[in-house]
Amino acid sequence: MNDSTAIRPVVLDIWCDLECPDCHRALEDVRALRARYGDRLEPRLRHFPLEKHKHAYAAAQAAEEAAEQGRGWPYVEAVLGRTAELAAKGEPVLLEVARELGLDAEEFDTALIDGRHLLAVDADQAEGKAIGVTGTPTYVIGDERLDGGKSQEGLRGRIEEIADRLLASA
Repeated sequence: MNDSTAIRPVVLDIWCDLECPDCHRALEDVRALRARYGDRLEPRLRHFPLEKHKHAYAAAQAAEEAAEQGRGWPYVEAVLGRTAELAAKGEPVLLEVARELGLDAEEFDTALIDGRHLLAVDADQAEGKAIGVTGTPTYVIGDERLDGGKSQEGLRGRIEEIADRLLASA
């Protein structure tokens, strides 16, 4: 099969705040979706740091650095697993996670100081606001926006319904 006939994966944009307890809880759903769909679903982290979480903006920049170093999702999952610790201890947690994953923690520190990833984070946040994202997690699949910040009840099932429909019509 050549690239022109390959089925494109369904994109699932996940608007996320890496210090958000609701995003932490949503991680289980994202893992389940990745397990079910494999390469047929492309979850994409989109940054939406909320003002009420004082380390979320730095965490978003750190996630961009992790992606640049080739470990974006493992880093995001590790940070989301430690949202309470991030809230309590701040940026040292971001560097600790980087070291635990074998990433260049000094480069993380430098990236947080020099702001090299600010534009990417700001662009995501601006796009989120433009499409009506107000809280996290918010999912966008196909042309549907699902707000997990209010309730995550039934969201995975709804995402699966949409993904199945989109994959069937591909």
